[in-house]
Amino acid sequence: MGPRRLTCVLVLALVLALGSRPQEQRPRESQNLNWSRFSGFWYILAIASEGHGFLPGRDRRKLGASMVKVHATGQLEVVLAFGRSQGCRSHTLILRKDRKKAMFRNTLKGVEGFRVLATDYSYGVVYVRLGRAGRTSRTLLFFSRQNTSSFPSMRKFVDICEILEVTNGVTVLPKDGNRRHRSFCLGQPHARPLSVP
Repeated sequence: MGPRRLTCVLVLALVLALGSRPQEQRPRESQNLNWSRFSGFWYILAIASEGHGFLPGRDRRKLGASMVKVHATGQLEVVLAFGRSQGCRSHTLILRKDRKKAMFRNTLKGVEGFRVLATDYSYGVVYVRLGRAGRTSRTLLFFSRQNTSSFPSMRKFVDICEILEVTNGVTVLPKDGNRRHRSFCLGQPHARPLSVP
C-alpha cells in the first residue's frame, strides 16, 4: 500500500470514527506507567491541538518523530521533531515529575503538563498542556513505534480527542519516507525549545 493510499485509509478511518460518540469517561493519566518501557523512539502519526503554530501549514505537514528518555529519578527528556520545507524543527523539553499527579512538567518553560493517557507501549496517546501569561493550549499526540497504526489504536486516539473536545484540530500526518532526516533532526544539539504558540 503506497503512502498516499495509506493516508487516505487513515483519514477515512478517522472520519468514520468521528461519526460515533464514545461512551467513556474523561481519560485519566496512567498511574502505573513504566517510563522505562515508554522511553525510546516514536513516530508521531497524528496531532490534535487547540493552539495555532504548533504545526506547519497543511501543505507542508509530514510525519513527526519523538525521542523520550528517562534521565534520573523524576526527570524526563522529550524531543519532538517535525519536518518542514526549510528543514527540521525540533523542540526539546526537560521535565520534572509532579509530586502529586502522574505527569511531568516544567512551568518555567511553559509546559504545564506532559502525560500519557493511553498506551500498550506499541502506541501512546500523549497529552501536552502549554501555558504562559494566562494563555493555555492543549495538544494530543498519537505516538507509534511503527510508521503506521492499527485501527483500534487510532480509534482510541480519536475517542480521547472527542472526550477532550479537540476533534476540530485533528490531523493525520502523511509519511515522507525520510526517517534518516527525522533521526538527524532528533539528534540536533541546537533544538529549539517548545513554547506556547
